[in-house]
Amino acid sequence: MFLNISNSTDFNVAMYIRLSKEDGDKQESESVTNQRNLMLRYIKENGLSLYDEYIDDGVSRYNF
Repeated sequence: MFLNISNSTDFNVAMYIRLSKEDGDKQESESVTNQRNLMLRYIKENGLSLYDEYIDDGVSRYNF
């Protein structure tokens, strides 16, 4: 599932986080918080550089 990177310092990455329908109307959904934590850990463990974070919190495929 994940790319095997030999020289990770050459990669800038962005995170895209999307709301889960199950989180309802919370200020920041648990889904968003969990996704952010998982991705930040992966970025840190693999020596990647975070360029930006994009979040669709409050927008799900059910309310376009």
